[in-house]
Amino acid sequence: MSRLLLVEDDESLALGIEFSLKDGGYEVYRTSTVEGAKKIFNRESLDLILLDVNLPDGNGYDLCKHIRCKSDVPIIFLTALDDEVNIVQGLEIGGDDYITKPFRVRELLSRIKVAIRRNSKNITKENIIKSENIFVDSIKGTVRKNGEVINLTSQEYKLLLIFMNKPKVLMKRDEILSELLEGDDPFFDENTLSVYIKRIRDKIEDNPKNPQFIVNKRGLGYKWNKDCDTEVDE
Repeated sequence: MSRLLLVEDDESLALGIEFSLKDGGYEVYRTSTVEGAKKIFNRESLDLILLDVNLPDGNGYDLCKHIRCKSDVPIIFLTALDDEVNIVQGLEIGGDDYITKPFRVRELLSRIKVAIRRNSKNITKENIIKSENIFVDSIKGTVRKNGEVINLTSQEYKLLLIFMNKPKVLMKRDEILSELLEGDDPFFDENTLSVYIKRIRDKIEDNPKNPQFIVNKRGLGYKWNKDCDTEVDE
C-alpha cells in the first residue's frame, strides 16, 4: 500500500481528499502545517506528497525545497494559484506536478498513480548510459556529470532517459508527453514540458542558453543531440 502525506490547511477539503485517497487504497498521513509535515516526513517512508502552497506557518514552496535537499519523493502541488508564474515556480524548485483547485477526484487519483509509477520504474535494461560527460546508472537511479552527482526529480529523471534512449532522434512534443505519461490522460500541457526541459538543461548543460545535449527544432520537437552508449555494469 502506497503511503501519502497530505499537507492542506483547509480542514473540509483535507478531510474530503483524505477520504478519497483512503477509498482509493492509499495510506494517508495528514497535517495542516509546515512543521507537522517535516515531522511526518522525517519519521515515515513516503511514496508521494500532496502539498498546498499557502500554509499557516509558511508556504509549500519552502517546504518543497527542504524536502528536495533530502529526498526525490514525488511532490504534487495543490494550489488555487493557477497563473503561470506560480506554476513554473513550483516546478522549478522540484515539484513533480501541480493540480489547481477545484479539481476532480478522478484527475487527482490519476496523477498520483502516474507519479508513483514513474518514480518506481526504470525504462532501460542496461544500467549504464553514457553520453560524453553525462553518466546515468539506472540501477542506482543516479546521474553524474564530470563525476559529480546531479539531483533530478523523478519526472526529470525519466524525461532524461527518454531522450538518452533515443539519441539523435527528433521527437515531437506530443510523442514525448505520451511516453512520459505512459498512455495516461495528458494533464500536462506543452508549456509544462518546456519547464521540465529547461530544468534539465540548467542541470546538465555547461551553458543552458546554448544547449548542446537537448536541442530543439522550432515547430518540430526536441532531440538528444549527442551519441549515447549503453552497457551492463557487472
